[in-house]
Amino acid sequence: MLDLNNARRTAAPVISQFAPRDHHIERAGLGYARPLTDDEIMRTAPAIYADAAHGSRSDRYAYIPTRDLVAGMRAEGFMPVKVSQAQARAEDRAGFAKHLIRFRREDQLAAAEAREVVIVNSHDGSSGFRLMAGVFRLVCANGLIVGQSDNEIRVRHSGNAVGQVIEGAYSIVKDFDRVTEQIETMKALELKPEHRLAFGRAALALRFDDPEHCGIKPDQIIRPLRQEDRRADLWTTFNVAQERIIRGGLRGWRTDANGRPSRATTREVKGIDQNVALNRGLWVLAAEMQKLAA
Repeated sequence: MLDLNNARRTAAPVISQFAPRDHHIERAGLGYARPLTDDEIMRTAPAIYADAAHGSRSDRYAYIPTRDLVAGMRAEGFMPVKVSQAQARAEDRAGFAKHLIRFRREDQLAAAEAREVVIVNSHDGSSGFRLMAGVFRLVCANGLIVGQSDNEIRVRHSGNAVGQVIEGAYSIVKDFDRVTEQIETMKALELKPEHRLAFGRAALALRFDDPEHCGIKPDQIIRPLRQEDRRADLWTTFNVAQERIIRGGLRGWRTDANGRPSRATTREVKGIDQNVALNRGLWVLAAEMQKLAA
């Protein structure tokens, strides 16, 4: 059976304490065919350009601005293509909140399945630098985060953190061959209907604490939105489930304790930590399904 406990261990510890910041850049400015400009980054994630750390940080906290990291990554050929920022609960932390940046090399800008380096940071102490591997799938415009938590690189706010983060980015790029090999194996694995349904059931359990009463059925999680996704291989099933889980909008009916029915609609997952956690959990589920169905 699928190791859902392993997936939950990957996902559960990093549920976001922030409400999501509403952010929007027009499709032409998303950076999926070109890098984002500083102005576009500033509009969406102003904390990246914070002039100092939040006042709650002690003298032991080394302020290392994310803008320096962006400049350093650009100099090394890593271009920012997507950013987002969490909304802090306290108003005075708004300009220092957790933020996420997705970087690509030039040869990946227009790729159908682009390899990315995903970096999370903050200036209020809620996060040090975290680096992860990402894949952007053009057909559904969903940004995956791949690999398990033990593949993540963390850098503290001290010393030459920018240099360490750039070194970490190169380590992730070197690991892309392994990620590509895993993806190709998933593409080659055709799933039986019962395996696809099991994946949907496990994915639903990752998203909701009480999946049996959330009003959404497992088959909705694996139902494709477009013709290109009407395939039964593991990679496509994984991507369909990820898009359904993250984007929300699924509708169903649930019953309360008194047996009264009510409509249920899933919400989009915008929180940075929850998005990362669910992506990580889904990757673990896919790896477990690969063992089960091979």
